[in-house]
Amino acid sequence: MKNIFKKITILGLSLSLTGVVISGCKDFLEVQPKSQVSISDAFSNVANATNSVIGVYDELMGDNGYGIRINMYYPYDSDEMIVSGNIDNGRRGIGRYQLLLTNTEIRNPFLQLYRGVEKANLCIEQIPQMALYNNGTDAEKKELRRLHGEALTLRAQFLFELIRNWGDVPAPFTPAYKQTDLFLPQANRDETYAKLIEDLKTATDLVPWRTEAGVRNERITKGAAKALRAKLAMFRGGYSLRSNGKMERNADYLNYYKIARDECADLMAKRGEHTLNPSYEDIWRKLTSFVYDPQGEIIFEVGAGGSNSNSDSRMGNYNGPSVNAASRFGTGGGGLLVLPNYFYAFDSTDTRRDVSTTFYAIAATNIKSPRRLGELTDGKFRKDWRVPLLPGTALNVGYNWPMIRFSDVLLMFAEAENEINGNPTAAAIAAFEEVRKRAFTNKNSPAIGKTPTTKDAFFNAIVDERYLEFGGEGIRKFDLIRWNLLATKIAETRTKIADMKARRGAYANVPQYLFWRNNGEELQFLNSFYKANTTTTAPTGWTRLDWAQHLTGNLIDALPLDQAIARFFTTGKSELFPYDQATVDAYQGKLKQNPGY
Repeated sequence: MKNIFKKITILGLSLSLTGVVISGCKDFLEVQPKSQVSISDAFSNVANATNSVIGVYDELMGDNGYGIRINMYYPYDSDEMIVSGNIDNGRRGIGRYQLLLTNTEIRNPFLQLYRGVEKANLCIEQIPQMALYNNGTDAEKKELRRLHGEALTLRAQFLFELIRNWGDVPAPFTPAYKQTDLFLPQANRDETYAKLIEDLKTATDLVPWRTEAGVRNERITKGAAKALRAKLAMFRGGYSLRSNGKMERNADYLNYYKIARDECADLMAKRGEHTLNPSYEDIWRKLTSFVYDPQGEIIFEVGAGGSNSNSDSRMGNYNGPSVNAASRFGTGGGGLLVLPNYFYAFDSTDTRRDVSTTFYAIAATNIKSPRRLGELTDGKFRKDWRVPLLPGTALNVGYNWPMIRFSDVLLMFAEAENEINGNPTAAAIAAFEEVRKRAFTNKNSPAIGKTPTTKDAFFNAIVDERYLEFGGEGIRKFDLIRWNLLATKIAETRTKIADMKARRGAYANVPQYLFWRNNGEELQFLNSFYKANTTTTAPTGWTRLDWAQHLTGNLIDALPLDQAIARFFTTGKSELFPYDQATVDAYQGKLKQNPGY
């Protein structure tokens, strides 16, 4: 819930202060005065500059930001989760990789991200020019430098999102009013990444640590800037789809892994600022109940609030378990489905399984009923965890979006160390095991396994651990792209689900049926998820549920599930989105479409 930055509608919209509104590429040259406030007034003092930076933050959230589309539509399908329902020219088209240039869900987020870039550019230009920046009181100078660092970090986030979805995108670094041609050519993403990584180095010196700032995690601090810098460096060092239709990485990738390693090491040395919450479930219980986490595991989260499509989020309403509107929790859920192979990727004692996945729906009576194996839903943003509850049909639940967590820092460090040194160092192994052991109540459980000590085996362990750790957080698909593993994992997923349907190989013991009953409002199962059971008759007092049996005739896309996942994925094309038709038309031939579209 947005409790640090409140929505400011007068001075917060810093883009409108220039008298230029970028509402679409075709509208770049249309001047639409929206305010009588001049730039000099907007940046005349610390309070007004703060409001302008709030306007930059505003472009992160809402339906076209990290309120639903960018974080809930764009990262799927992958090998963890898929969008629910029949294919369309909307979110399901995105999920199934049938991205038409007229898709209704790709244009508005694209434009909102660029609005964020424009607002950030104005703040980055104007704040250092303020007289108070160098001649104010010590407190004023400190606060203005902080605002400057926040704007640099926010611009990096907006452009990072544009790059990882569209590749070589136009990358403006000056405000629109100073540009003679608003139809900028596409920039080489490597050069853009290099510029942003350098900007973030500057930003880390300008913003305070979390404990110095005295704020929660909705505002960028040194930890957030460092963590984002590490993430951008990992992506700059990873694979991406190039204009030649090939997945490639640059020869200098280790230089960027070193940047990521060093930033993560700095964060790991400041455990008073950010560290792991000892309980995986508690992270999400706190997030969905608006309780501050003193460990600061979520390093930066996008604030939501206002109960509207511009500033709030729809996590919990769109995704999570299906909830009947007449229940005490209100309507919601079901937009994302957990793939059966993801559920079975967890050891039975891994506490992350029942946080990241849900196998129940909630009826009008508040009583839970079980979901079949092809109907499981994600669980980190479930509406029935919200305190206080929002009954009825409220679309906006107020959940913040976690942009990056400390466990990501630990695993990036481990991955980078392994790549740089050619094998996992003791420090890399310790970081990896810290994340893995947190997932198990018994830290000495044999289920944790033995950490590999060779480069390839350790890398594969990192791939698997990030899979288990970040389910439903919009991370997996982009990880697989930077590793050049998306096509491989989609193919593996189809094979695994086919094996599960046939109950063969690693899935021979998946039960054909489960037997269940209610214990009050909760569910109780008679047999194990992990032991074969072909009994077809329910004992007295129990109800039979199709489990592996459900995969024989599931109805997702009216096709077998193993065929429906990422149904139209094409290597050398689907790793990037197309530019929408309106944008292509506006550029009048000057914009190169992404491969395959």
